[in-house]
Amino acid sequence: MGANYCMSCGEALISRDINGTVRRACPSCSFVHWGSYSTGVGALVIREDKILLVRRAQEPGRGRWTNPGGFIEQHELIHETICREVLEETGIEAAVHSVVAVRDQPRDIHNLYIAFAMEYRGGEPVPDGIEVDGAGFFSLGEMEKMNVAPFTRWLVDVALNGKGEGLLPDEKPVVPLEGYGLFRV
Repeated sequence: MGANYCMSCGEALISRDINGTVRRACPSCSFVHWGSYSTGVGALVIREDKILLVRRAQEPGRGRWTNPGGFIEQHELIHETICREVLEETGIEAAVHSVVAVRDQPRDIHNLYIAFAMEYRGGEPVPDGIEVDGAGFFSLGEMEKMNVAPFTRWLVDVALNGKGEGLLPDEKPVVPLEGYGLFRV
């Protein structure tokens, strides 16, 4: 689905060349539709050598086991999003440790997915009954008998066998940057 109307003034958009790429743009104001994007986040929470998984109750992926996660909200920092999503979907309290993986998936709505290693803080897994209908901590052996999504299998490998710390939160940047979520090596 393409953009048809200007989000600034409501004028019908036209297609025009902008720096060598044809884009939808407004003939009346400076608005350019640069594309459609979504950013998802996922949690890799480990407790006693087992990883937290949820069984999806909705499409896409209904019936598959995945790591908890979701899409960021417009005015929410990504590290706040993932803590909220884990708590909402599973009742587990977890804190961000680091960014450990990124998936880039160009398509009609270009999707970027950021995976976080998270510290288990407390709680027992209870599915929310809306987005997920199952939740628990599982070993690799248990996962062999489960319908785990392929991308989640890759993320489990990252969580259990990844090298290095990943990108760590920069809690005290050298330059104060209010309202930013900063991660660095």
